[in-house]
Amino acid sequence: MTEQLSADDWISQGIRALIKGGFTALKADPLAKAMGVSRGSFYWHFADLGAFHAAVLKRWREIAAEEIIAGVEADSDEPLTSLLRRTFGARLELERAVRNWAAFDPAAQAAVRAIDRRRLDYIETLLERRGLAAATAQARAQILYWTFLGYALSSTPVPAARLQGLLDEILRMVSD
Repeated sequence: MTEQLSADDWISQGIRALIKGGFTALKADPLAKAMGVSRGSFYWHFADLGAFHAAVLKRWREIAAEEIIAGVEADSDEPLTSLLRRTFGARLELERAVRNWAAFDPAAQAAVRAIDRRRLDYIETLLERRGLAAATAQARAQILYWTFLGYALSSTPVPAARLQGLLDEILRMVSD
């Protein structure tokens, strides 16, 4: 490569490797080979593998929570409807890969716990904005989140027309 790689280039490659090969693919040598550079470039940006893993997990949080929330808040659609469409309509390979990683790694496990809390808090906020009492919003947010996790961890695809019908039903269930 003639251009210098940035830390973001390495993180993006790490995300692709995580999706394709799981967390064991997050090592300097195979990533460097895939990018056509020496692993010295990796260590220029990251003190060690742990620092790189932390950066990959931080980027996952941005992709899987903060960018979605920002999109929902900027959307002209009703927020809960927008959230359901964005999350259930997303490609979820990264979600599955990180959650698998969390089964083996305490740092990934902590990142998953943090994102679960962030997502739950946001869903509760959306439900409260719709007029639900705090306790009801909390219970329904948990149920809705468990529904999402079941969907995310399932490898069975749902046709778009059927998915829309399911989302409409989910929205009715949490809104009544």
